[in-house]
Amino acid sequence: MTAEKIAKRPDRIKFDGRILFLTDDTTLIRRQLEAGEDLPFDPERPLMNNISTDEITPGWVCFYYDETLGQYVYVGMREAAVQKDEVKQGGFKVVVSGLSKGCGSSRETAPYAERAAGVELVIARTIEKIYGQNSQNIGLLTSTDFGLVERIRRGEEIPLAEFTRGLDPISQAIVEYGGLFNYNKARLAGETVPPAIETQPRPMNIVEKIIARHAFVRAGRVGVAAVKPGDALFAVADVRFSHEYVTPMAESLFKGALGKDAQVTEAESVYAFRDHLTFLGRVMSDDKKKMGLLERADGLAVTQEDFTREQGIKLYSGTEATGSEAICHNAVVEDIALPGQLVIGTDSHTCMAGVLGCFAFGVGSTDMANAWYTKDIRVKVPETVRFVLTGEKRADVSAKDVMLKILSTDYMKEGKGIGQVLEFAGEGLKGMSIDERATLTNMAVEAGGTTGIIEPDEVTLQYLVSSRGLDAEEIRKGFLQSDPDAEYAATFEINLAEIRPMVATPGDPRNGVNISELKEEVKIDAAYGGSCTGGKMADMDMYAAVLQRAVEQGKRVAPGVRLYLQFGSQKIKQYARERGYIEIFERAGAELIDPSCGACINAGPGASKTAETVTVSTQNRNFPGRSGPGKVYLASPYVVAASAIAGRIVEPEEFLREREEELVGA
Repeated sequence: MTAEKIAKRPDRIKFDGRILFLTDDTTLIRRQLEAGEDLPFDPERPLMNNISTDEITPGWVCFYYDETLGQYVYVGMREAAVQKDEVKQGGFKVVVSGLSKGCGSSRETAPYAERAAGVELVIARTIEKIYGQNSQNIGLLTSTDFGLVERIRRGEEIPLAEFTRGLDPISQAIVEYGGLFNYNKARLAGETVPPAIETQPRPMNIVEKIIARHAFVRAGRVGVAAVKPGDALFAVADVRFSHEYVTPMAESLFKGALGKDAQVTEAESVYAFRDHLTFLGRVMSDDKKKMGLLERADGLAVTQEDFTREQGIKLYSGTEATGSEAICHNAVVEDIALPGQLVIGTDSHTCMAGVLGCFAFGVGSTDMANAWYTKDIRVKVPETVRFVLTGEKRADVSAKDVMLKILSTDYMKEGKGIGQVLEFAGEGLKGMSIDERATLTNMAVEAGGTTGIIEPDEVTLQYLVSSRGLDAEEIRKGFLQSDPDAEYAATFEINLAEIRPMVATPGDPRNGVNISELKEEVKIDAAYGGSCTGGKMADMDMYAAVLQRAVEQGKRVAPGVRLYLQFGSQKIKQYARERGYIEIFERAGAELIDPSCGACINAGPGASKTAETVTVSTQNRNFPGRSGPGKVYLASPYVVAASAIAGRIVEPEEFLREREEELVGA
């Protein structure tokens, strides 16, 4: 008896339902949802840009990972434009919006919620890389062709080819099969075969070399001579990790597809973390608790713990009493990843591991569930944009300022960085520690990039030898460098000497401006120093440099302001204790928080409770609702500490200049 052939989608699709226009004017959204009005398509009408996954499914919605998500789609949208059940009950089959749809977190709950609400097609000016891939994986169609709107309105059947045009062969096949699981079933059954890589040897950059080394050819054979941008393949991952937000959904998909007794392949290269919701109970509102959401959130950690025990997976655990062992990204750099490896994680900031010379990127639940079994991940070889750092930065400038400057460029604001690799190079890197470099790679995803990467060098080697006790020659085996004549989509030179302390104004990390150019004084209610981006050892050095000087001057955190400092791992907390920083922080009036993602995802102390709250923060993104309903300005550790003392956003030069003069005099 032959196995039944895996079914594909029909060749033509008709969308029988309404079209929801997510407009910049939220009153028009309300008219569509509340009054049942169908807006005519007007190409001149401004559409909402930068709709993040935090707005599609806010953090608390992600405690669900089934069809319930459809009730809550878009409930985190700015100006409370969408309420529970409105999209699902509105009969919408198509959603239309502007630039950068699905920016931010890699959470697959976002497109899943849209699909569960009945949406079959998302049309946007540009679609972010991870969100687009997650949509393909679960069978949600996407397009950037606005010509489809009127054709759908006329009741026309749209050829499936309209939604696969321009895709690489693997992505095209996944769309045709209606999702990644169906595609992989067909792949394992031999019904479809990924195209062979036939790229001839050519100059390659570091990411291309890593992909070529990890390309899956066939069972028992890994590696090809060369790859080029656009090549589609499966690549074998060295490290796979997930956290409690996502592990339960991925487990459900994994066992749903492969059976309840399914086993993870090579579990020794798989890791799990309880790091996102560790302190949720301290900040969850009473109304959310009454909905049973705290129990659901705690249940995610329990489900993850059971799964890791069953599968023999290393779990970095945590409790509310002690905090997490580590935020996943900090631990991957501190303990796990090595140069030349391919690292995947169910979090968009997986790219932080690129600081060690890894090709590291975020994936969704479906991707991870498949990778647990196959150990490989689909990759379309990305283009790379190169940033050459020159000059020497000022004492009051950090890598965070450098990244905010890069994100504020027209290149990034116009979405040209979507899907690209950001490679950082140049003499300016030599003076940066691993922690500071990690800020650059961590925030590459805020440009919509696939990842960030830095070639490993002597700084990398010394870090790994001293922090992990590894053999230098073994580490060097993973060292790869871009060829001098490698091709880049674009190259930019950044003179560090020209960069000044910056902030990104609320709403988007790409809203960067010099602090000196703020049009008016920005008084703050809170200052938050933490997250994977701002909770590293070097960040503790920066907080301490400012706060020690403040204490010496008899100053403390300004009245009415709360300063939260949170460690990225227990190792980082111990580092701060050994250097006397904890005493400095406490004398300055800071509130110290044990390791966890916390406020960065509205799940711990430091998150805002009201829309009027103004926070300056070292976290990596400030999309609406990301850290509560308030306004969040992104800044460096120096700026956050100095602003906490001043009670308003200020440049930190005053504290650092006086300290430098004191050291020179000594």
